[in-house]
Amino acid sequence: METCYSIYAQIASIPVGYSNPSLLLAATSPEMASSLINRPALGNFPSHDWAEILETGILRVAPKGLNQVFTGTTGSDANELAYKAAFMWKRQQERGGASADFTTEEMSSAMNNQSPGSPALSILSFKSGFHGRLFGSLSTTRSKPIHKLDIPSFNWPQAPFPMLKYPLEAHHSENAAEEARCLAATEEIITTWPLPPAAIVVEPVQSEGGDNHASPAFFQGLRDLTRKHNILMIVDEVQTGVGATGQFWAHDHWNLSHPPDMVTFSKKAQAAGYYYGDAALRPNKPYRQFNTWMGDPARAILFRAIVEEIERLDLVRNTAAVGAYLYEGLQGLQRRFPREIENLRGQGQGLFIAWDSPRRDEVLKLLKTVGVNCGGSGERAVRLRPMLVFQRHHADMFLEALEKVIRS
Repeated sequence: METCYSIYAQIASIPVGYSNPSLLLAATSPEMASSLINRPALGNFPSHDWAEILETGILRVAPKGLNQVFTGTTGSDANELAYKAAFMWKRQQERGGASADFTTEEMSSAMNNQSPGSPALSILSFKSGFHGRLFGSLSTTRSKPIHKLDIPSFNWPQAPFPMLKYPLEAHHSENAAEEARCLAATEEIITTWPLPPAAIVVEPVQSEGGDNHASPAFFQGLRDLTRKHNILMIVDEVQTGVGATGQFWAHDHWNLSHPPDMVTFSKKAQAAGYYYGDAALRPNKPYRQFNTWMGDPARAILFRAIVEEIERLDLVRNTAAVGAYLYEGLQGLQRRFPREIENLRGQGQGLFIAWDSPRRDEVLKLLKTVGVNCGGSGERAVRLRPMLVFQRHHADMFLEALEKVIRS
């Protein structure tokens, strides 16, 4: 294979191909130049066109039921901001609403990192999850020890995430029991952890932690638990969001009775932040959610161009169709080489496909020798993260390269 191509896409962050002409046009526009050289401190001095940039881009593709956004700079930042919003929401509820003022004791104790100003609350995450590398997000990250070693952490709980058996159709009862077990354990933690959770945070697919999937019923169960116990549901769509799973947002596959409280995003959006719908999640006073930049108009302009390109080329539908074609091809290889492709997963999830390999690291190295840059996750998983412009002929090229590696 003479041409080198990537089905990893800068760790799932390139949406519509390298040097895309439409994005280049947006990047070289006078609007972009002005945003780059006159970057505003958005919390104090938003640019005159900031609201329009948001309305025509980021908010245009807001998840169902979430019509507001708080912008940030990275995926870790997006999750940290969502956690802060959850804590402020919970304490505001306990205080009696947005109009209730802070007490002298709250303000003085906060300066000493003590309760009640620094409350004994937590964020519940899931085993093998990944949510970032800043202090709060790192305390919810459970994928690899190397991320967490030597870093002090909060005493925040982790619940088990379902470890499903494949193929799904052959293990329906076992997988249902596994998801029920995890939901029961989650509820027990919510009700007994000494630092009560203000929110749970969960990925639609645990990407860094091994490409672990769960059924829509599991996520529906999580949503029911959060509403039952009056805590928030944060869906981390940093890696799954913006079309890769055959839906613009992966949680659209779940058919929730109520939308998540917050959805975080970054990577393919080339911007970052969290969507929300409840006005009670807005900070009730200035500077509570704040930093110098609070996002970046230049990146928001780029995301708007990405959205327009996705719509122009119907790329979400493309990922669903090409993903189904690629999955079928991988099933064929699995039937022929069952010891090389184990636990194939991601059916019906667009291009968000993975499998376990007993010689994963060797496979990834050998793929590079035949011109393919691919990725791994967890201990044994090979994960595919093609760009949204991935086509059937690209799938054929990859399947040919993979078979060559498997035979070697």
